[in-house]
Amino acid sequence: MVRELAKSIREYKKPAIATPILVSLEVVMECIIPFIIATLVNQIKSGCSIAVILKYGGILVLMAALSLTFGALAGTTCATASCGLAKNLRKDMFYKIQGYSFENIDKFLVSSLVTRMTTDVTNVQMAYMMIIRTAIRSPLMLVFAFIMAFVMGGRLAWVFLFVIPFLGVGLGIVIYKAMPLFRKVFKKYDKLNESIQENVKAMRVVKSFVREDYEEEKFGVAAADVCADFTRAERILAWNAPLMQFCLYTVMAVVLSFGSYIIITSRGLELDVGQFSALLTYSFMMLSSLMMLSMVFVMIIMALESGKRIVEVLREESTLEDPENPIYEVPDGSIDFDHVNFKYSAKAKKWALADVNLHIKSGETIGIIGGTGSSKSSLIQLISRLYDVTEGDVKVGGIDVRKYSIEALRNQVAVVLQKNVLFSGTIKENLRWGNKEATDEEMIQACKLACADEFITQFPEGYDTYIEQGGTNVSGGQKQRLCIARALLKKPKILILDDSTSAVDTKTDASIRRAMKTFIPETTKIIIAQRTASVEDADRIIVMEGGRINAIGTHAELLAGNEIYREIYTSQNKAGDQDEN
Repeated sequence: MVRELAKSIREYKKPAIATPILVSLEVVMECIIPFIIATLVNQIKSGCSIAVILKYGGILVLMAALSLTFGALAGTTCATASCGLAKNLRKDMFYKIQGYSFENIDKFLVSSLVTRMTTDVTNVQMAYMMIIRTAIRSPLMLVFAFIMAFVMGGRLAWVFLFVIPFLGVGLGIVIYKAMPLFRKVFKKYDKLNESIQENVKAMRVVKSFVREDYEEEKFGVAAADVCADFTRAERILAWNAPLMQFCLYTVMAVVLSFGSYIIITSRGLELDVGQFSALLTYSFMMLSSLMMLSMVFVMIIMALESGKRIVEVLREESTLEDPENPIYEVPDGSIDFDHVNFKYSAKAKKWALADVNLHIKSGETIGIIGGTGSSKSSLIQLISRLYDVTEGDVKVGGIDVRKYSIEALRNQVAVVLQKNVLFSGTIKENLRWGNKEATDEEMIQACKLACADEFITQFPEGYDTYIEQGGTNVSGGQKQRLCIARALLKKPKILILDDSTSAVDTKTDASIRRAMKTFIPETTKIIIAQRTASVEDADRIIVMEGGRINAIGTHAELLAGNEIYREIYTSQNKAGDQDEN
């Protein structure tokens, strides 16, 4: 795990290495200062001149200045290194997620990925900052102070050795008890974030059904659960402070008592006042170092679980990879399904698609219709290789899709979903997702074909109108038409409309289909629809049922010979027929 996280240090290696060096120099300066003070006290006691006092004073000022300088530089390099690591971790995770297949994304909740890129990275950042600075400073301070305490106090310094095992056992118990709680609480954090995300996305539904009280109660329970687990973990970690303070005051009591006794009985021969003051200072240094180490332990305990969660994302390999020698050119828009079986998970008992055989010529317009759960969307997701078939072959342009470069294949297959996404930015910026080099004229032409130009020109800022995140300032139908225009700008060999005209009226739907037939005649067009009116003029219509192809034919053929299609058509046109009668 540590090796995996360390890969993200990269260009921040220099400040990461410089920090421990600067901290070491700072510790050396701090540990020498009490020794100089003890020597000065003894010099004053023996009646030295003012020149000697000024000499030692100058040395002390210089060492304090050096200690301050090294400490400030260490703080700067430490902040640079830790913030750099956090930046690279988020970048590496984001880039990794971008390369995930849909199957990979299905393994992680969106809320969990957000928590890992925010809270978990922050925990690792804080732990790393403490490791390269405090975790170096405290042990060094402990060792140097211990050595200097022996030099100054002799046998009295042995008292410190008896404290360390006691502290070690105490910290071990704290870590053993706290780790499972933190592991548990981070999973609940994911659930809490999922609740927030779901509520915000469905705010209109919540308000329309007046379910605010229910959502508040649900969130309150989740937040209280996280709070309870964190409280239990923090209660355990809180034992660090009293444990450290108990050791600190015990050592101070022993040093003061026995130190005073030795000075009085030996009349300063075995331990003088200067040495005793230095010993007290070193004891404070050692015990404060131990307290700082306990804080490092606390942060590392929290960061360990966060680190594991981050590494899970970084180690997850995409289930879809380019072949060794990928093909970069898609010859045409023909599509072939040869004995295709597909299920979303190896553990799934039921096939999403079963024994699908389908052959589509380049330039054909194909309609797909069927009930909810008939696997219409599953079928088209295999064409652009969003998933790989479980058995059989899917070919585009006569070549198995697994032999193409994924990027090259997807650049030639444009998909417009029913709930397609617009990003925050201007209309032009959203349209250029289809073609980043598109001119204004090309964008206007695509929007006219998608019947989007008519409402865009009514906006005060036209094509420079700013679209809010998720396209909340445009209607559902307007959003769909913009997404269709964006796909048309791509000029793909295959265009898939997955119920993407469901929010527009039938007249606009017909206009869009006529425009596509004229504008991109050589492009294979696949239209998934709930309305038979949307697919009536298709070259062929595929009727899906239970993951299988039930029938293929023209509108007239299916109306005459397929019960499922006829039932759908009749139910949708019954009201109209009754009105005419």
